[in-house]
Amino acid sequence: MRVQRKHVLAATVAVTATVAVSVGTGLGFADTAPVGRSVCAGSVTFSAEGGPPAATSDRFPVGTRLRVTNLDNRKVATVTVTGPSGSCVLLNAAAMDLVREPGKNVVRRNVVERLDGAPAPGAQPGETRPGAAQPIGGSVCSGALTFFAEGGAPAATSGQFPLGTRLRVTNLDNNKVVTVTVTGPSGSCVLLNTAAMDAIREPGKNLVRRNTVELLR
Repeated sequence: MRVQRKHVLAATVAVTATVAVSVGTGLGFADTAPVGRSVCAGSVTFSAEGGPPAATSDRFPVGTRLRVTNLDNRKVATVTVTGPSGSCVLLNAAAMDLVREPGKNVVRRNVVERLDGAPAPGAQPGETRPGAAQPIGGSVCSGALTFFAEGGAPAATSGQFPLGTRLRVTNLDNNKVVTVTVTGPSGSCVLLNTAAMDAIREPGKNLVRRNTVELLR
């Protein structure tokens, strides 16, 4: 009889604990429900474009709606793709303001979800687009170039080229050139660091729209 009572008591405690967890989750005591699988790999950064929250992309067509979540603070921005860029997703200033942490211009831990549920066209996160690399003299990236606020010598991160790859980046508006080495992954074909952008940017601009990126052998 005592053994049976112990079993009944243990079962009652287990059921009560389960109910408590369920109720706590429903009332918001538990963590926010997990977000979906990201359709982009690497860090998310932004351009100095004005207007309401929006983004540009080298992967999704104009009109695509994306939800960008900063996993470090759980802030979310829902954006519509308005044009092409050199990144899987490049936020404008208003969208970055919605998700950034104070003083940071890059969101390293993030999830980007496509709200219409369709798969990303072309390469999937972490893949290289077939035929993307072009001969020297032709640009190996398309779209505008931007940067992330990281110090050190001129360098870049890339979602297309492996660690150690050397690239020559030319701003076609002022013919300034910088040679960089890829130091890690990102969500862009090439994402410059601060020193690299300073070497080629025009005063007051955080974006290089007309550019050539060459693969150095």
